[in-house]
Amino acid sequence: MKIVASLCLLVCAGAMICEPARAQEAASLPQARAAAAAWLALVDAGNYSASWQEAAGLFQSAVSPQAWASAVQSARSPLGALQSREVESATYTRTLPGAPDGEYIVIKYASKFAGKANAVETVTPLKEKNGAWRVSGYYVR
Repeated sequence: MKIVASLCLLVCAGAMICEPARAQEAASLPQARAAAAAWLALVDAGNYSASWQEAAGLFQSAVSPQAWASAVQSARSPLGALQSREVESATYTRTLPGAPDGEYIVIKYASKFAGKANAVETVTPLKEKNGAWRVSGYYVR
């Protein structure tokens, strides 16, 4: 009985510790989604230079403005105009393959373009040291 009571206390204590973390994650989601939406609006408008400027430092250190403009134009041009975009999922994580530990939210969008009816866009905002959420990654398939 003592073991069961001790186990219950450990589980309850763990839940109390995790609860503030979950609350922090939930509070971060609207901020990260807003940052992603504003950044995507720049990309949708073809304003690749501004999208690079508004991206996270991690993003900027990985790709030059010119290389970004070339890559995103190559990826997006064949798709045509955006027709719709809806959030499919948003997942909070502290680790991503090939990226430093931090606070990330991986947002997947079900997107429809004039030239591709069933696209998936993945946008990954990162919480920077100053507390601002900025996009650290983008992928469309």
